[in-house]
Amino acid sequence: MNLHSPLLALALTMVPCVIQAQSVDHSAFDGLLRRHVDSGMVNYDAFFAAPEFATYLTLLARTDPATLPRDERLAFWINAYNAYTIALINKHGERKSIRNINRTLGLFKGLGPWNEKIAVVGGTAYGLDHIEQKIIRPEFGEPRIHFALVCAAIGCPPLRSEAYTAARLDAQLEDQARIFLLQSPEKNRVDVATGTIYVSNIFSFNDYEQDFGGSKQGVARFIARYHPPGPERELLESGRWKRWVVTEYDWGLNSR
Repeated sequence: MNLHSPLLALALTMVPCVIQAQSVDHSAFDGLLRRHVDSGMVNYDAFFAAPEFATYLTLLARTDPATLPRDERLAFWINAYNAYTIALINKHGERKSIRNINRTLGLFKGLGPWNEKIAVVGGTAYGLDHIEQKIIRPEFGEPRIHFALVCAAIGCPPLRSEAYTAARLDAQLEDQARIFLLQSPEKNRVDVATGTIYVSNIFSFNDYEQDFGGSKQGVARFIARYHPPGPERELLESGRWKRWVVTEYDWGLNSR
């Protein structure tokens, strides 16, 4: 089943007149996230049916983020990544796993889901991987983006039920980190009794460990920042754990 609507198709294929701005209004996306994302689970059918979603994608396509102030620019790219991930899922009518997109007989056909050039920004089409690896990571040097960029999998950090904004960006990123690191024990937890640190595979993807200091000790110290004073935090900070366990990553679609 292909849920690619004419409105969404228009938003994804047109190359409109590009505008430059000092701020971008993400309120349409914010409203959609508030209505159709519950505890990180997404109603993809509702996004598909909403004409304002296609309108928001057109806004992204028309906007050149290069002239935006730093926090406006980072909020823009995070929202763009998350919005176009939803668009990618709906374009292919996928309802089980993003890894099924552009995949045949167990292998990725072409460049896989993250390199399909679905994300039109400032009149240029990008793949989701390009946005993360070539723009956000090198330009901003912000490790907390790994808790904000959501690749449509249950194993990801939860998709936030609001858009990112420059005014609240630091607080939003801090909250995302705290939720992911402290409120999802199946992904991240500290077992002091056995001296075991359990961490999400998100810290092992590609070279993501580099964003957290380049070592398990760096990752542990970063995680420790979000634990209150106590034995869990002490073990993380000390580096004297006995086992470092990467938890299983659930690639099931984060759909409700």
